Amino acid sequence: MKLKSVLFVCLGNICRSPLAEGIARHLSEKNHWNLKIDSCGTSSFHRGEPPHHKSIKIAQKHNIDISLLRSRPINIYDDMDFEIVIAMDSQNKKDILALGFDRNKVFKLGDFGNGEDIPDPYYYKDDEGFAKVYDLIESLLYSMFASYGLHDKPTND
Repeated sequence: MKLKSVLFVCLGNICRSPLAEGIARHLSEKNHWNLKIDSCGTSSFHRGEPPHHKSIKIAQKHNIDISLLRSRPINIYDDMDFEIVIAMDSQNKKDILALGFDRNKVFKLGDFGNGEDIPDPYYYKDDEGFAKVYDLIESLLYSMFASYGLHDKPTND
């Protein structure tokens, strides 16, 4: 199956899922994969807000701009068409499935590694937690895309 669309989901859509969306978009654009990529949250706590300033900062450090993204809650009617829905942790996955999404297309990002949850960096006091989460998401995205036959092409930069 050629992957065409991915939805990333965390709780508030301000830390983890915008980072996953930004990294995935960057990889898709760089490699001409032409994927539809979006992110949202299982809650509406932060509806309309930009990503957390520390998420924006760590993404910028990697030349990825997520500052224009805005938080939105997941919507079964609007988001049902995504081929895969990627939860950041076990609770997010349970919440997505409880909404009625097809369990055959809902995965945890950690399923493309050793099954780990992506920790929520919202409660970290320093930037180091966001850097660790960024690195973990990036690593798992490479594995996820490779599992769908999409590989990062080296650049001549």
